[in-house]
Amino acid sequence: MSDAFAENWNTDRKTLPRTSISRQLLEDCIKRKILPKPILRESRPDEASGSKTGKKNWYFPEGAVKRIEKIKRWQDKGYSMDEIAQKFKKTSPVLEIFPERRSENDVPEPDKSPGISPDIDMPRTVSDSPLTLTIDSIDAPAYLINNSFEIEWINSNAEELVFKNNISAINKLDSRNIFKLLFSWECHQYLRNWEEVIAFHMRFFKGSYPRDHISNLYRGITGSEITFLAGKYDEEDSFQKEAINNSPLDFILQDGTVISYRIYTMFFREGLFFVYLPSERVDDDIMDFLSQRKKIIDELLSQRMPSLVSLCVLVADLQDSVKISAELMPEEYFELINQLWKTLGTSFEKYHGIHGKHVGDGMLYYFIQKPGRNYISDAVNCSLEIREKMIQLSSEWKIRKGWRNELYLNIGINEGQEFFGSIKSAGNIEFTALGDSINYAGRLSDFARYGAIWATKNIISKIDPEDMKKISFGVQRQEHDRKIFIRNSFSRILDMLDEKDRDYSKFRDIATLPIAEIFRS
Repeated sequence: MSDAFAENWNTDRKTLPRTSISRQLLEDCIKRKILPKPILRESRPDEASGSKTGKKNWYFPEGAVKRIEKIKRWQDKGYSMDEIAQKFKKTSPVLEIFPERRSENDVPEPDKSPGISPDIDMPRTVSDSPLTLTIDSIDAPAYLINNSFEIEWINSNAEELVFKNNISAINKLDSRNIFKLLFSWECHQYLRNWEEVIAFHMRFFKGSYPRDHISNLYRGITGSEITFLAGKYDEEDSFQKEAINNSPLDFILQDGTVISYRIYTMFFREGLFFVYLPSERVDDDIMDFLSQRKKIIDELLSQRMPSLVSLCVLVADLQDSVKISAELMPEEYFELINQLWKTLGTSFEKYHGIHGKHVGDGMLYYFIQKPGRNYISDAVNCSLEIREKMIQLSSEWKIRKGWRNELYLNIGINEGQEFFGSIKSAGNIEFTALGDSINYAGRLSDFARYGAIWATKNIISKIDPEDMKKISFGVQRQEHDRKIFIRNSFSRILDMLDEKDRDYSKFRDIATLPIAEIFRS
């Protein structure tokens, strides 16, 4: 018998304490290949008891106990065995977790799963074999907040044990601000020391924002809430941005019960991820999982809760892209497109645009309402800046190619309140919004020509007064043989369409939409 076997496999009788799993469930797990088949072999002599070899026992790897505990937790949460088997198949197939280790004395198990004797025991000792966790399988309160301290992902444990509130049922993103939730009556009825919980989160806020940003934390914040939060801001020290922050925090319930947690916090570019582990609990699986930063943030972003948000949509298309593609060598065309993205990308980042999926060579960006920012002004200012950059880019390519082509990026901007979320596709995470706001912006981009920026009346009426001083808007009217630009006015699309020159049918769904062209003053 090899030492490796002795160290990594255990007999059913002497070294495997009970896991309170039924024999029927154990056999079902083996049949479904959730657990490995045990190995039948002669037992080792026991020097302490004087027992001899010759008797055969079933041997399981120590790592089996972790699988059993995971199965029981998922069953407690209501998962069927079919669902549990599928989870293991996706994340940690049994052969990867329990590689077979045999010697010449091991008896291969038969094709059908062996019967398990009534007195079989299973191990409770923790194995070194890794068990792959996922965000969904974290058996502790956990949540992700974005840089505006709004909850983007949360599990049921956190809803029940931290907030006492069904957070996932709250559609509006700004209503999921963590400070707003901790001020709620649900939290105060549950927690006696809710002020300490707010103070804990304020330490993270202080590390990222100045004191005067408190008044912009969320819409509807009251004067008394601002005063309270400002006091905590002054009292508390900010947390250092480490890979993983580790802090103790007691929850004192209204009935006097004290629950002691050790809270692990991870800093990401997208926000903060919190996991609450009871102080007495040692969980190597979760600690190993928290070391996998990319895996964690990818899973969190792919499972962000859809949120009803106010947003601006900017769609930009390169005019005559098919013609330009035909005139350039393939490598030159790709160089042009890549240069366009690189040149304009800094402007979208500057104005907090979120990239969305565009079906062609164009661009689609979302500008989300956030405390302290005017998302409409961001979208408008971004569009004006990228138009100026396109003039420079076009000039560079005219010199390079010696051609007369102008590079125009035609832009449409629309505003609305839509559900915004993420979709995981082919290993990538794409942000998307559902609703007419996106379709209308795309139609306006199609309507625009020669680098024009068209925006709806709704958008222009919501531009910040200070930003309004920096722009002009209006429409061109045909007067006999010339066009006249009429400032501070709008027009329906149908009144500007020339059915002979343009595809009228393409714009029927927005024909009555009042719009105006935007310029820098």
